[in-house]
Amino acid sequence: MENVTMIGMSFLSFLILLIISIAVSAILHYGLKFYIRPGFVSFLSKIVFGWIGAWLGSPVFGHWFEGLVYENVYIIPAILGSFALLLIMVDLVLTVKSARTS
Repeated sequence: MENVTMIGMSFLSFLILLIISIAVSAILHYGLKFYIRPGFVSFLSKIVFGWIGAWLGSPVFGHWFEGLVYENVYIIPAILGSFALLLIMVDLVLTVKSARTS
């Protein structure tokens, strides 16, 4: 019997995407200081949106490098998707925030 959730993803696939999201979020938040506001709650919100970006990475960017696939998760597109969504989210909020103050 397969361990598959309602959206067709195994728990191990979920964990892989979560680990990718945590790593990308940590790099952006703590390494590059790319955030709207500092703090752990901001980091946690990045993890949520980073997971969504990682999940959408393969459908948007495609299936690259067959050797870097685990549990039907294409690692490189997942990393790119996580980075892309987080960059868009933070930049969008910062743009709206600066437009309101000027």
